[in-house]
Amino acid sequence: MQMLLGRQHWRSTRSGVGLAELAELHVVERGMVTDLDRAGRPRIWTGQGLRGGSRWRQSGDGGYQRLPPASSKRGSSGNNYSSFCTNLTKEGSHWTRTIPKPSLSLRSSNSLSQRTSCSVATEPPPAATEGPEMDLPKEIFLKDYKKPDYFFDTVDLEFQLGDEKTIVTSKIGVSPGNEVGTISPLALHGRDLKLLSVKVNGTELKSDEYTVDPRHLTILTPPAGVFTLEIVTEIYPQLNTSLEGLYRSTGNFCTQCEAEGFRKITYFQDRPDVMAKYTCRIEGDKALYPVLLSNGNLIKQGDLEGGKHYALWEDPFKKPCYLFALVAGQLECREDSFVTCSGRKVTLRIWTPAQDLPKTSHAMYSLKEAMKWDEEVFGLEYDLDLFNIVVVPDFNMGAMENKSLNVFQSRLVLASPEAATDGDYAAILGVIGHEYFHNWTGNRVTCRDWFQLTLKEGLTVFRDQEFSSDLGCRTVKRIADVSKLRSYQFPQDAGPMAHPIRPHSYIKMDNFYTGELLCL
Repeated sequence: MQMLLGRQHWRSTRSGVGLAELAELHVVERGMVTDLDRAGRPRIWTGQGLRGGSRWRQSGDGGYQRLPPASSKRGSSGNNYSSFCTNLTKEGSHWTRTIPKPSLSLRSSNSLSQRTSCSVATEPPPAATEGPEMDLPKEIFLKDYKKPDYFFDTVDLEFQLGDEKTIVTSKIGVSPGNEVGTISPLALHGRDLKLLSVKVNGTELKSDEYTVDPRHLTILTPPAGVFTLEIVTEIYPQLNTSLEGLYRSTGNFCTQCEAEGFRKITYFQDRPDVMAKYTCRIEGDKALYPVLLSNGNLIKQGDLEGGKHYALWEDPFKKPCYLFALVAGQLECREDSFVTCSGRKVTLRIWTPAQDLPKTSHAMYSLKEAMKWDEEVFGLEYDLDLFNIVVVPDFNMGAMENKSLNVFQSRLVLASPEAATDGDYAAILGVIGHEYFHNWTGNRVTCRDWFQLTLKEGLTVFRDQEFSSDLGCRTVKRIADVSKLRSYQFPQDAGPMAHPIRPHSYIKMDNFYTGELLCL
């Protein structure tokens, strides 16, 4: 193994050699120190010598002077300058020493695993090769909020699903959010993305017209006024083990974008106050992914060459990107319908793996009851022609209220009379109702920023508690809610994790999702 460690610093207190004597220090590896003389030749101090054996340094006349041992507790290393340079050769701008393989024994194999060969740079490395600075978390403060410099009016997404990679194309209608005549850089969030191309008004940008770092894509000088931004990225859902953004698990594609998962799909202003109308076109292998789902109403679908097919979805209402959803895979559905108070017929579908389909009957009952209750109590009618629920075993949020495409973890929705208890059925009624009620308290009316998370969640929790109380026993429901607060919330409020329901700052948004915010 060869390792170019680059320029590092060695503490004089550890080696016993002053920093003045190690003028241009380049490599430190397990006690072996090398640097360069003015002619560019390596100067060597033997490794074991720094811990008690022979130590060497270059003298003023160009020769090498042995230093006295630092300790007598360890034997000499048996190395010196000439023996070290036996296999030292120069390759280009680097000095390389190859260590021959010794014969192995039980005792020598342990020490061999700690030995490496060392490549010593004889020229300072260019700035571009230096390692990036540590990506430290950034604290976000409520007081620093300001409205975005740009708004997104429309977002047209296209997904080409594949086993090894997925190509995502986003075409965004952008309008300025600041004063006329003021042009600011357009900064977009992005994580774990491979950028393929960026176009503004159909013209591909040159490399000096934008910058990319591990967390952002920045368009340096966007056009004044309204313009179209088209970005093509490559992502790897099968490697996405965070279950945020687009991931593939148990053979199916699924998304989770709340709170900041959309930035793992494409470059975007990933914040809840940027709301747009979405279309989504999905292409995939018809045999592997016969079901292609997204938000809104299904506009059209059809077959493509090579055994593929597509589906085009449109959501006519503006939403933040955290409510975007995509599901593709081998699923079957339980279908029913609901007639709204205005006489519209809404198609209801619950999608799940085939073996779990018989366990979704109570979930369908709960959905229809929630739609009816919201109309009767709050006067809120469902606003689309289709409502989908997807039940998957691998989902990190438990349940998610994506517009018209709710996603649930299997254990929260599936129930059979042979195994489920009354408590299980009551829990399913409540969680189905909660996610459906978000359609108006969270989706159509949403947060300005994530400091307002408690507003959408607290109000929706109140609505699902009232729903469960009206369909069951109000007294029993209240006792259960208070018992939950005493068991989970009170200990948190009495401990070091106590915080207000609207904190003044946060470092990682995931830490917001606690009982204090969600179980009001």
